[in-house]
Amino acid sequence: MQPLIDNARTFGQRPEEFAKLAEGQSPQVLFITCSDSRVVPALITGARPGELFELRTAGNIVPPYASEHPTSEAATIEYAVEVLGVSDIVVCGHSHCGAVGALVRGDDLDAVPAVRDWLSQATPRPAGVAEDPEVAEGVQAHVLTQLLRLRSYPFIERKLKERQLTLHAWYYEVHKGAVRAHRAETDTFEAL
Repeated sequence: MQPLIDNARTFGQRPEEFAKLAEGQSPQVLFITCSDSRVVPALITGARPGELFELRTAGNIVPPYASEHPTSEAATIEYAVEVLGVSDIVVCGHSHCGAVGALVRGDDLDAVPAVRDWLSQATPRPAGVAEDPEVAEGVQAHVLTQLLRLRSYPFIERKLKERQLTLHAWYYEVHKGAVRAHRAETDTFEAL
């Protein structure tokens, strides 16, 4: 913890670098990814402050849209699209994902009921090889399912029809630092 505290103490000693950020934000991209500490969107993309609007959830799950009982995740997505006007949404899964791995293996999560109930929203259960520590097949299928879920949000559907929004599926390989993007024409994840 001490190195983090030390950096936080010196971080604000460059006010000229941050003054412009007080004027507002206009990110082009909503980046939805896992809460996993090994996945750092700004590091992966090289984004500077104000360039990415981030949504991090366990297993990069996009919950079903519900106007009666909106979730924090749905509110974040709506704000990014309707207020900030992002033109792109990236859903980025990652190798060695504990959440997707638990789903693929069918782990008993009764000891962590909040995790169990959150992951139950990741339907259908991703297929994959239970013995694969990378969980590549499961994560990639899961990311595509989250894109389909996004398409069910009314404001996303409208922006897609108006060609004002593009959705992207990425797979980050933690052990390599490499990113693969889904190519619809081949239905494969290929190196960027």
